[in-house]
Parts: sequence; C-alpha cells; structure tokens
Amino acid sequence: MRTAGAPWARTARGFRFGFGFGIGLTLLAVGPLTGCGDPGTEGAGNAARPATATATPSASTPPEELCARLVAHWSREALDQDTYGDYQSMGLSNGQYEILMKVVDAARTEEKHQGAEAAQQLIDRRAHDLCAERYSDGTPGGGPWQ
Repeated sequence: MRTAGAPWARTARGFRFGFGFGIGLTLLAVGPLTGCGDPGTEGAGNAARPATATATPSASTPPEELCARLVAHWSREALDQDTYGDYQSMGLSNGQYEILMKVVDAARTEEKHQGAEAAQQLIDRRAHDLCAERYSDGTPGGGPWQ
C-alpha cells in the first residue's frame, strides 16, 4: 500500500489517523506548557493568589514548619467541609492528625464567636505553636506515623 504524500499513516495495528489527529496530539502535548507564568510573577494566572501561596517546601524545610503548613492547610479544608478526613490520605502522621483535630476544634469555636477571619488567624497560630511544641526536641520518636 502506498502512503507517500498522504496526511495520515497506517499504524502497526492497522488504524488510520488523519492529519487532525496529529495536530490534536501536538496540542495536548504543548497545551499544558502554554499560559503558565513564573509562580512569583504577576499575571493573569497568578493575580488571584499571592506568590507565597505557591511556595513549596524544600529539602531544608524544618519539620515543625512543614507540620504547620500541612496542619494549617488541612485545618482549613476540614473547617470548610465541616468534617475530618483520613490522616493517611492527607499525608499526616498520627501525631500531626491529633494537632489538626485540636486546631480545627478551636477554629470552629473561634468562628462561632469571632467570625471566619479570626478562625483563619487562629489556625495559623495554633498550627505553628502546636507543631513547634511537637518538634521542639527534633523529630518525634516512635516511628514515622507518630
């Protein structure tokens, strides 16, 4: 069979894909690369959130700071959804999950009495304080899920 000059090619399984299929694959491959600015720059994609919200922990992030970030994030999720999730699916240890429950319980009380903004501030403070206390002597013992 002659395929020279045709906008399609025959594959090993005998399927024929037209010219548009190749363009579609190209767009799928290149599409995710377009429209993405530098996370620290201002642009249409980053205007709604500050650059610090996209910061990711590095290998040198102290464990208490990583704990506080994780607990604060999942505390906000739990507060919004009015429920707790599975600590393992959140990537938390058992001890971090216990901190999360304390933070969320306090945030729910704060939200009832002082409002949502006060609850958000409390989440940051309590997560930081409880995680700093947990990691004050370095990494807690008892295995990775403690």
